[in-house]
Amino acid sequence: MTAEHYFSAEPASPDQRGEIEFTVAGEEYKLAVASGVFSAGRLDPGTAVLLRKAGLPEATSAGVFLDLGCGYGPITCVLAREAPRALVYAVDVNARARELTVSNVAALGMADRVRVASPDEVPDGVVFDQIWSNPPTHVGKAELRAMLDRWLSRLAPDGVAWLVINKNLGGDSLHAWLVERGFEVGRVASQKGFRVLRVSGKRSAQPA
Repeated sequence: MTAEHYFSAEPASPDQRGEIEFTVAGEEYKLAVASGVFSAGRLDPGTAVLLRKAGLPEATSAGVFLDLGCGYGPITCVLAREAPRALVYAVDVNARARELTVSNVAALGMADRVRVASPDEVPDGVVFDQIWSNPPTHVGKAELRAMLDRWLSRLAPDGVAWLVINKNLGGDSLHAWLVERGFEVGRVASQKGFRVLRVSGKRSAQPA
């Protein structure tokens, strides 16, 4: 699976379908996957660390959540199941990924609580109580930071973002950059080469 495929709006690779299974917080998931979508062969190790080490929402959690770079929807499905009172936006540039997420949340009976969209389809006025992301570090530092600037600016004043970053692909430098941007950032876990960051409370706008 190459980066140019899963970062493309319309993947050129053949659409070869399959399924993967994984367990999070005692719940089992079986999701449809396809070639041309990020980590189609297994639950990505970074995503697995994020879902294991970050603070999953409680059943009483409400509000609007964002799964940024949703792929085929593993984080979206976990959030929607763990927090049935929340509305989850699943956002990805990849049309095939969005199609899979629609199918997967429907199969789990959660389609009414999930909005699947391309980045430009999210209404401007929506702010997020929680943002979850295993962001695409391979797009390059400038594009990654621009993406995070765009979406973290829509975090509610008392909201929180959970990010997982490979420490060998800029995890520590991204942590420092987020602090420079005025966010409160805590490293809540470091496992299998990944950093899990809790981001909240932008104090003031900072120069790029």
